[in-house]
Amino acid sequence: MDRPVNRAERQILAPGAYQTYSITQPRDTLIRAACEQVGCAAWRYGWESVIDESTPLGQQQARYIRLESRRTFRETKRGDGLTVFRFESGQRCFAEHQTRPELYAVRDGDWRGNPTGRSRRHQRAADWVEDFGEHQLRLVDQQKKG
Repeated sequence: MDRPVNRAERQILAPGAYQTYSITQPRDTLIRAACEQVGCAAWRYGWESVIDESTPLGQQQARYIRLESRRTFRETKRGDGLTVFRFESGQRCFAEHQTRPELYAVRDGDWRGNPTGRSRRHQRAADWVEDFGEHQLRLVDQQKKG
């Protein structure tokens, strides 16, 4: 689904007088993502894993949690013999999350084209936002100068 295009009403200048800032997601591309990136509820609020240690699978799971998971937890036994591992929030859960990457780009020109061919891609959203903000301040300064 394409996002709607927003174009401000403006005096029409040559395309080279503009810069275009865009955020896009490539189609059919997934990358591994951290819990925090995808808004994982387990990461945000913590979670419980209830394990039946009377089975071979449960024994393997409990052993992994205790010795290899490298996560902080509290362990309790329920009345029915099941083991409850309570994990605190703010740590990676056991799911393998995936997300679509976002590409943060800036290029010369506008919807009519990029006459210089110059473009760049920011690695982090925060850098793109900073660049955009600085560009907006330059525009305000130019407008004040006339």
